[in-house]
Amino acid sequence: MNRRGILKYAGLSALAGAISDSPISQAVVPQDAAPSTAVPSAPPSAAFNQVGFLPNGEKIATLPAPASSVQAGSNASFQIVPDIAADHGTHPVFHGTLSAPMLDAASGDRIALADFSAWIAPGTYRLTAQGRRSEPFTIGSDVYREALRLSMRAYYGQRCGCAVDLGGGYRHAACHLAAAYHRTSGRQGAVANRGGWHDAGDYGRYIVNCGITCGTLLWAWELYPQILQSLALNIPESGGKTPDYLAEIRWNLEWMLSLQDSDGGVWHKQTSEQFCAFILPEQDTLTSYIIGTGKSPYKSTCATADLAAVAAIAARCYAPYDPAFAHRCLDAAKRAWNWAAANPNVSFTNPPGIGTGGYDSKHCDDAMLWAAAELCRTTGDPQYEQAFLAGAASLPPESSIKAPSWPNVSPLAYWTYLLAEQMSGRKPSAALKERILKATAAAADLLIDRRTASGYGTTLAPSDYIWGSNSVAANQSLLLLMAHRFQSNPRAVQAALGNLHYLLGRNCFGVSWVTQLGSNPFQHPHHRPSAADDVAAPWPGLLSGGPNARPSDQIARTLPKMPPMRMWIDDQSAYSLNEVAINWNAPLVFLLAAANTL
Repeated sequence: MNRRGILKYAGLSALAGAISDSPISQAVVPQDAAPSTAVPSAPPSAAFNQVGFLPNGEKIATLPAPASSVQAGSNASFQIVPDIAADHGTHPVFHGTLSAPMLDAASGDRIALADFSAWIAPGTYRLTAQGRRSEPFTIGSDVYREALRLSMRAYYGQRCGCAVDLGGGYRHAACHLAAAYHRTSGRQGAVANRGGWHDAGDYGRYIVNCGITCGTLLWAWELYPQILQSLALNIPESGGKTPDYLAEIRWNLEWMLSLQDSDGGVWHKQTSEQFCAFILPEQDTLTSYIIGTGKSPYKSTCATADLAAVAAIAARCYAPYDPAFAHRCLDAAKRAWNWAAANPNVSFTNPPGIGTGGYDSKHCDDAMLWAAAELCRTTGDPQYEQAFLAGAASLPPESSIKAPSWPNVSPLAYWTYLLAEQMSGRKPSAALKERILKATAAAADLLIDRRTASGYGTTLAPSDYIWGSNSVAANQSLLLLMAHRFQSNPRAVQAALGNLHYLLGRNCFGVSWVTQLGSNPFQHPHHRPSAADDVAAPWPGLLSGGPNARPSDQIARTLPKMPPMRMWIDDQSAYSLNEVAINWNAPLVFLLAAANTL
């Protein structure tokens, strides 16, 4: 299910290549875009997780390797010192030796590593090496609590259909309150629906991308409830019976349910015909259309199956808090399944005249597999297990278990099939269980081995530096955490956290790729509210798409060809490098929920 789309830049069209994860929300690039941040030619003096470290976790910083063998001999040591106001005469609390120099292939940097994992005392410190001092960092058991809150609360900032006020000037008025059926939907006239989350840097809403987003977030709820039940988001629903975390997700679920037709099928998306300019959401007066395939049956299989899967999960999660809503979700899931089973091959590509994100769906076997597995887990009905087992024959776990993404949700199908046994005692097929466990462990081992060769501790392969590579890293962490859940593997946990360190500062730019997190967060996301408001800093808690070895926007294509990790620039016009998206934040939230629970 690769996606091709026609991208608009300054009124010109350019054909994008096949991209496995891309919001495509860049119809109009602002002419007064913020200036690009220069790409450094060398790694920062010390690159590390700027949010901090768990006391018993791995703590490694990446430094430039000494320039010569003489320097390597004299400057091979490093120290950890307390960060106090009057630090004259401060004595180091930890002494270490830098690793032998190595070449990091992904960045082209010659680096050395400072490993201070043995220092576990909570506090705030700095690293000193080669005559330079790092920015402060913290060691503590709760260092990721605020990061979790900020990255999850970012969804409140993405709300459509209501006024939003995050504080600090980050606000917008109620938007997109009127909607209509597009001629491609098989209907006509106005429709009374609103809500959902703005998908990315644009104001569209897309069922397929909402599927993996809500599925990932609801899975985090089921697997890490102890941290998420008490997470205070300060949203309009706070203080009610439903915990804040579930209340925020429900805002998007209600919109997803509104795109289900009476026959059970689900329309693919709700957007304008083209992207609006870089304006605040309430200033977007383009008609918000429910858009279909353009021919009967007008709904699409992938959108319908994704809704079936997510609504089945929601039925489990919301039952203790709102049984009526949980029942409505389960009914919607069953009706969606029936429609998708009767219409298994209705693909979607943008109809003529539509230029918003496609999330094209050529093959929906993975979404059908996921829907069958979630309905089986929720209901125990043998018909869904039979459908799952039949689907597994065409999508075997050995070839389909990898980091999940919106075009490949089959890993979620296989893992929920096993979670049914862990969480409710439902026995899976013994033979298939063994195959799933082996495939998951093999995928995790590949990532662990890859990470040991990385100078920045990430599991990304050169081919993973695509549009949204940072979400690939986060989803690889999700895979590693699932592997550990099924078969205890501390190395998998450390590899998962290694990607968190990479996203929050341990990279060749020394930048935190989450807005307003860390001492050096990126500043210029491709995000309309951040560009259009009167606040200098971008909206908080948003994950940048990150380096892309095959950039497709005009700004990014001016970069010289460099190693893949270096193919990034902090520029709001560089949408193929620096856009944000709801499905990218979701695995970050999942990873942070896990990190807060370790």
